[in-house]
Amino acid sequence: MLTYFYIVQIILSIVLIVAILLQAKGAGLGGIFGSDTGSLYKTRRGVEKTLFNITIGVSVVFFLTSLVIVLIAPAS
Repeated sequence: MLTYFYIVQIILSIVLIVAILLQAKGAGLGGIFGSDTGSLYKTRRGVEKTLFNITIGVSVVFFLTSLVIVLIAPAS
């Protein structure tokens, strides 16, 4: 049973990495070097908001899966 949790966690980690990289696609490093992109707060709409909410959901499921693995795993 522990093997299934490991497989789920690997899949969740890949999905989480992809979701974070897709979000960072439009973000640049210009703000670090003094370039102004308009405002500090940008409203998320449409697909961007959906991707943001999916990222939060996947990260919560990943965290809960990690806790389950720690609780189920036999002590070494």
